[in-house]
Order: sequence, then C-alpha cells, then structure tokens
Amino acid sequence: MKTNNLILMISLFALMASSCKPFYQCGQAKPDKDLFVPKRVNVLLDERDSLCQTLDLREREISSLNSDISDLNSEVAELNQTIENVERKYENLVGENLSQSEQYNRALQQKSNELEEKERLIEERERALNELQQVIARQDSITNRLNNTLRNALLGFQSDELSVEIKNGKVYVSMSDKLLFKSGSAAIESKGKEAITLLADVLDKNRDIDILVEGHTDSIPIRTSVYRDNWDLSVARATSIVRILTDEHNITPTRLTASGKGEYSPKASNSTAEGRAINRRTEIILSPKLDEIMQLLNAS
Repeated sequence: MKTNNLILMISLFALMASSCKPFYQCGQAKPDKDLFVPKRVNVLLDERDSLCQTLDLREREISSLNSDISDLNSEVAELNQTIENVERKYENLVGENLSQSEQYNRALQQKSNELEEKERLIEERERALNELQQVIARQDSITNRLNNTLRNALLGFQSDELSVEIKNGKVYVSMSDKLLFKSGSAAIESKGKEAITLLADVLDKNRDIDILVEGHTDSIPIRTSVYRDNWDLSVARATSIVRILTDEHNITPTRLTASGKGEYSPKASNSTAEGRAINRRTEIILSPKLDEIMQLLNAS
C-alpha cells in the first residue's frame, strides 16, 4: 500500500514538473479525496482559492473604479467645456461692456462739447444783446433829448399848425398845410419858412440824426398844369422843404430823404373838413443813425 502511494506522488510531481501550466488554476476544484495529496498541497490549494477570490474581488473593484474614473473624466470634460463657454461669454460681455462704455464716454464727451459751445454762444449773444441794449438806450436818450429840444424851439407855433411827438423810437414833427402851403401849391409860406429855420438850427447841432420829409394830402382829387394828382403834389411839397434845408441851411444832403404818400396814409377820416385838414400835412421824421445798431446786428 505504501509503495502504491509513493508511486502515485512521484507520478504527480513528475506531471507537475513537466507542465508549464500550474497543476491547479483558479476556479478548478480540489483533487478528489480518494487521491492521496499531501497536506502541504492542500494548504497551498486553500491559499490559492483565497487569493483567487481576493484577486477576483480586486479586479471587480478595479473595473468599477475604472468605470467611475471614466464617468468622472466625462464629467470633468463637460465641466471644462462649460467653464470655457462661461469664460468666453464673460470675455464677450466684458468686451461689449467696454465697447458700450467707450461709446457712452464718446457720446458724453460730444454732448459736453455741444453744451460748452452752446454756453459760449449764449454768452456771446448775451454780450451782444447787452451792447445792443446800451446802443438802443443811447438812441432813446438822443431821441428824447431831440424831442425836448424841438418842443422848446417850436413853442411859438399853435398846435393846429405844428406838433412834435415820439413814435416808434423816432421824433415826428408834423406841419400842417395851414402853416406851410397854400391850397394846391408847393411853395412854402413865410411862416412855414420860420418853422423850418428853427428846425434846421436844431438839426445842424444834432448831426447824427437822419431826416425823412414825407408829404401827405387829403383825398380831394386835384389836377393842375403843374401837378397830375395829390401824390405828385405831396412829393413836390416834400422836395421843397428838402431844398430849403440843403440850399439855405446847409444840411448835408446825405442825411435827407424826400417822399410823398398823397392821400394814402391819412391820420383822420377824409369825410369831414376837420379830418381833411389834419391829413393835409408834411411830416419831418427824425431818427438817430442806426449804423452802430446795424454793425452789432451784423456782428451777431
């Protein structure tokens, strides 16, 4: 019996030595109990089975970990992509904000420049307006002084013969036909020449005054060998006064204008004798020279 077992063991070890594969592999069953196997071999087989179980468990854990790692890598990739998208959006927003800010600053600067220009223009206009107001005040002062001077100079005449008033910034000296002319004539009467002499004396002392002589008639038609109508007569009467002022009193002709309006600018109704008498007049309109005012207006 012992001889048979010894022969079997020798055969077993010989078989194990001649094979490149292990005699037992993981998952294979242990040798049959009837087969004589040394205790040491059984211990090794038990260790093998334990190691095989541990290896299988570790391989499953490794596989699970690899799967988790793959999932985590996918999540990391997605997060990285998300971060890139967010960063790109942020950079775009920053760029847009900078662009909008630059546009806003430019628009603000432009509005600021426009405001400064408008303020400058307002200051210039205010300065020009103040200068103009000062000139107008001087002109008004001249007009008022001239009006007072003429009133004092012409005090000897009746109100129905001559009147002096300020209107529209000008002095109006209105002389009636009763003072100046006979009916239908442009020849000046002696009393009228006295009034013109007094007027010329004032005008000669106030040489910054322009003089407009304007003839007026009533609406009663006339037609003579000399004058075609009232308009013709009104112009002739204005011209007669201008010639006396220039020829006899040396008033500079450039200061003088002669015009006639006939019956077309009445002061009263022509339906009554009183109204027609008022309308038959010659107005000498005196106005301070406007050169300074025009210069200021043109400069503005």
